[in-house]
Amino acid sequence: MSSSSSSCIDYESIPAIALNYSVRKRLALYLNPTNTVAADWTEIAEKMEFTYLEIKNYEKRENPTRKLLEEWQTRAGATVGKLLSFLEQAERKDIILDLQQLIDDDCRKYLERQKELPVQVPEVDSGHQDREIVYCVLVSCSGHMPEMFDAFICYCQNDFQFVHEMIRQLEQTDYNLKLCVFDRDVLPGTCVWTITSELIEIRCKRMVVVISDDYLDSDACDFQTKFALSLCPGARTKRLIPVVYKPMKKPFPSILRFLTVCDYTRPCTQSWFWVRLAKALSLP
Repeated sequence: MSSSSSSCIDYESIPAIALNYSVRKRLALYLNPTNTVAADWTEIAEKMEFTYLEIKNYEKRENPTRKLLEEWQTRAGATVGKLLSFLEQAERKDIILDLQQLIDDDCRKYLERQKELPVQVPEVDSGHQDREIVYCVLVSCSGHMPEMFDAFICYCQNDFQFVHEMIRQLEQTDYNLKLCVFDRDVLPGTCVWTITSELIEIRCKRMVVVISDDYLDSDACDFQTKFALSLCPGARTKRLIPVVYKPMKKPFPSILRFLTVCDYTRPCTQSWFWVRLAKALSLP
């Protein structure tokens, strides 16, 4: 992209996850239709080095371009610059010209998030933060690329035993899901609110909320839940999954009443619990 407005942006240093919904939607409008004249999503998929079988599987999707981007962005070296290069190689400069301003805006927002100071949301009183929460930095296992997760687990310290069982059932089985568990996957080093927000918004596809009486008393859990809800008002993206694993004495949180609950307390459905939760976390 050669525009002077974008000359200061190093697209190769910005991960593809920086691209927001509006850009992805426009890309899909261009690339989803089979076109005998211009390159479609299948040619981009080949340049991303997806196999023939993978591409044939994506053909079954209602929105193959969206699924393609979601899968590709988890790979090392998946940057905005690389995506633009693929579009240029496929001679789809028409897409680049149309989306340039939107892409630039997303890149600038991403760069600003990396520099911004911690933001305190009004609902969270910093004087009553959980003592167990420490300053942290994400453990990145893929070099300069951020580690990606299937779900962020929102839990209170008193519910940690159930979180251990969740790890055993979902990570150490054929489901092979990757969970972000705060006490395990972050190290001391930076502001808790900054890293938590980044994990929920950018690095985790969904958030599992472990509901209990202790959860209702946790300011950290309150912050995480409200932040996640602000990203998907009305639960349009099925981003939050409430889980109840033991009987509660206090009322269920009203802000989550409109979501379907995964209930471990019902003996008649307990045998389906982990299968149901795993399927929800595996959805695209």
